[in-house]
Amino acid sequence: QALSTAGKRLGLNDERGNVFLKYIDIILEIQPEYAVIEHVRGLYYAKFDIDLDDEITRGFPPFLKQIEGSVLYYVMKKLEKGGYSVKFNLYNSADFGSPQKRERVVILCTRTGRPLPYLKPTHSSDSKYGLKPWRTLRHAIGKLQGTEMEYMVFPESRMKYYRILQEGQNWTNLSKEDQMSALGNSYFLSGGKTGFFRKLSWDQPSPTVVTNPAMPATDLCHPTENRPLSVEEYKEIQEFPKNWKFAGNISDKYKQIGNAVPISLGKAIGETIYRDFRREVDLPIEGFKYSRYRDTNDVDFLKALNQKVLAIKEKQLEMEF
Repeated sequence: QALSTAGKRLGLNDERGNVFLKYIDIILEIQPEYAVIEHVRGLYYAKFDIDLDDEITRGFPPFLKQIEGSVLYYVMKKLEKGGYSVKFNLYNSADFGSPQKRERVVILCTRTGRPLPYLKPTHSSDSKYGLKPWRTLRHAIGKLQGTEMEYMVFPESRMKYYRILQEGQNWTNLSKEDQMSALGNSYFLSGGKTGFFRKLSWDQPSPTVVTNPAMPATDLCHPTENRPLSVEEYKEIQEFPKNWKFAGNISDKYKQIGNAVPISLGKAIGETIYRDFRREVDLPIEGFKYSRYRDTNDVDFLKALNQKVLAIKEKQLEMEF
């Protein structure tokens, strides 16, 4: 959460951000043959904003800590110095059979001397790759409709706008007057604001299920009912087994499910490691685009970071002259 684009982005100054660095220390202490790190997309933009003096930071140019991505660069270098090959990419869980467009950075580390390949997709939104089509919200929760479920409720102050909206719509489909009234001060924020007053679509994968489906900026409203997704629907979207039990109150349950990694993505990670362990070669799918963002795999990320460093150096030279 410390690096999440949906949070306060306190980075390593948040105790939860420091848990990330502690995890790296544990990997280097135990030295498993394989290690997996899963993180939010905000990792690509995180700056190394703490005062830490070690072998890695002593090798940083003075300005590197202020560059977006310096946290990820630090982690790469620390793991490599510890004897690991490091590969990472930004993956959409829908590409692996999850009925959810959840994007996460997955860092695969190995001491075998064989860098692991990128995860092998099984599904795609584009038929040209010969993969199965994305699984939709209907595939995930259609069978639950009409059964008893546990869910939060929207306050009446927001419910009146949901009654206007149809499946697949959000605040942009309201009248101009209603948009300003519904969003309040948030109306003037930059960005797409696509999570406000969002009714989901049956025929698309779900957006990322968050720890609370009724938060104003990350609404997860049922496609045809004026309510948030239920605990049971969350469970199906995240692909938990039917007999899996969640403890606590409704907020606890949403949080446990929302913080989880989709089962399909976890399976893809496990299979990639297993195939490498058996010395089986994973052939990449030619031209497959893992991410809608630029510079999200390890190769392109390092190139982009080096370009940022060179640009700053050139600017400093210009200022000197």
